[in-house]
Order: sequence, then C-alpha cells, then structure tokens
Amino acid sequence: MTSENKKEFGDQGESIACNFLLENGYKIVKRNYRFGKGEIDVIATKDKLIIFVEVKTRNNQNFGPAELAVTKGKQNQVRKIAESFLYENNFTDYDCRIDVIAINYQGRDKYNLNHIINAF
Repeated sequence: MTSENKKEFGDQGESIACNFLLENGYKIVKRNYRFGKGEIDVIATKDKLIIFVEVKTRNNQNFGPAELAVTKGKQNQVRKIAESFLYENNFTDYDCRIDVIAINYQGRDKYNLNHIINAF
C-alpha cells in the first residue's frame, strides 16, 4: 500500500469513526487537529465533556488488532496535543477524556468497530 493509499485508508477509518460518534450523540468539534509534529484524529463533545479520539484502522490482523497500534509513545503524544488544544481554545468548563476507536476490517466492506472509552 502506497503512502497515499494509506492516508486514504486512514481517512476512511476516521470517517467511519465520526459517523459512529455522531450516531451516538457526540458533536464533532475538529478533525485532524495538528500541533507541532503530532495530530489528534477527532475531537468531539458530549454532555459537557470533550473527548479526544485516536482512530486506528487495520485491513488485516498480521500485526494484531488496531487497538494494539496505540503505543505508549502515541499515548504521550495525544496527551500533550490534547493539553495544547484545551489551552489554545480555552475549554475551561469541560472535563475531558481520551478514547480509542479501532476499526478492524474483516473483508472488503465488513469491519468490526471497537470504541474504547477512557482508553488511557
């Protein structure tokens, strides 16, 4: 898979994740929030809570499920970027959490979505 195809595949996973969140009462605030060299895939709100969502999508299980791709380094990066977002946007009346949405394809158009609330 070329880097362009990987980006399209990742974007497709993020769109699936956003649709899932919207269907479950979340409001999408921002997609692909960049700070420095890092990025948070989706930022959403629900019930005075701001949720930072890391989305991982896999098209096979050769390296394990998508959930396992959120390494300690990635967790630390997401935390730092989330803090920057809160500071930059003055979200003072909100509690926050970090979720992971893992999308594991099981065929061309079949996938399993796992929403891990308060993942780290």
